[in-house]
Amino acid sequence: MGEFTTTIERRLDQAYQGLREARSTGDDYLADTLTAEIEDLRRLADDHGIPLPC
Repeated sequence: MGEFTTTIERRLDQAYQGLREARSTGDDYLADTLTAEIEDLRRLADDHGIPLPC
C-alpha cells in the first residue's frame, strides 16, 4: 500500500470520526463541511483506483 493510499484512508477515517462527533453535538455546519470533505476524498480515491469500502 502506497503512502498516497494510506494518507487518503487516514484522512477519511478522521473525517468520518469528526462527522460522527459533529452530528452528536448538533454542529450542522461542521457536519456539512466534513461530508463535503468525505465526498472529495472518496472521489479522489476513485480517480486513482484506490478501493474503499462502501
